[in-house]
Amino acid sequence: MMMPFAAASPHISVKAEELVTVGGVSITNSTMAGALGVVILLLLFVWTHRVAVGKAKPNFATKLMTWAFDGLYNTVAQIIPDREIAKKVAPLPITIFFFVLVQYWTGILPFVGPAVYVPQGVEHTPLLRSQVADLNMTFALAIITIVAAQVYAIKYLGFFGNAGRYLVNPIKNPIGTFVGLLELIAEFSRMLGLSFRLFGNVLAGEVLLIMIAFLAQYISPIALQPFFIFELFIGGIQAYIFFMLSTVFISLGLGHHGGDEKEHATTSSAHSSSASVATEG
Repeated sequence: MMMPFAAASPHISVKAEELVTVGGVSITNSTMAGALGVVILLLLFVWTHRVAVGKAKPNFATKLMTWAFDGLYNTVAQIIPDREIAKKVAPLPITIFFFVLVQYWTGILPFVGPAVYVPQGVEHTPLLRSQVADLNMTFALAIITIVAAQVYAIKYLGFFGNAGRYLVNPIKNPIGTFVGLLELIAEFSRMLGLSFRLFGNVLAGEVLLIMIAFLAQYISPIALQPFFIFELFIGGIQAYIFFMLSTVFISLGLGHHGGDEKEHATTSSAHSSSASVATEG
């Protein structure tokens, strides 16, 4: 059932809402919007690839994608000075950046949110909701990042070398044992921080748009324009912060790879810069 966005009463739900169950699998409104976002992202990737191999003409979207990719790759190379390692690590955080960005922007399309409702008893459930406004998705992205950090650390440090970051002989080095315990706790805190940070910002943006639309009523198409532009900007910032933190968390596990002091100094400088950007965001 279609109904004007401005005429809708505020419908705010922290969790994604189930629309239908297919074969025992719950399909939520965030799943629907997420599928739309994935299709859009795949089309952008395919078209950009066609431009790169000379099978299509570049347009604004493909030029923007190429520019963003080059900038993100150079950022990864600055954080992880070893070019070979950076080349292998870069695809994951860059893919996460584009995924978060497209999903965030998909969530503020005019037909996403309270614009289209599905009857659910007395209440009416929005048909589409941003995928990254679902805590399950932000947790999944955070888990992928932390697990990838461990996988890369094991690959370049070895299983026991990586374990040595957390497990230290308490008799020979009691301080190291305490630091290793803190590092282990930090891994879980990073996962929680990544997931809740993104989820909280997306949810806050949704609530802002809903309340402005409800308060503005029939002039909401005009009143919402500055807030849509603001949310586009915030979407880019949040995607970049998630990308940056993911890259830094992975690089932390590679801190002992190689023995060059200059390389370590460069890495530490990049970490400090990245932490500064994250704090400002």
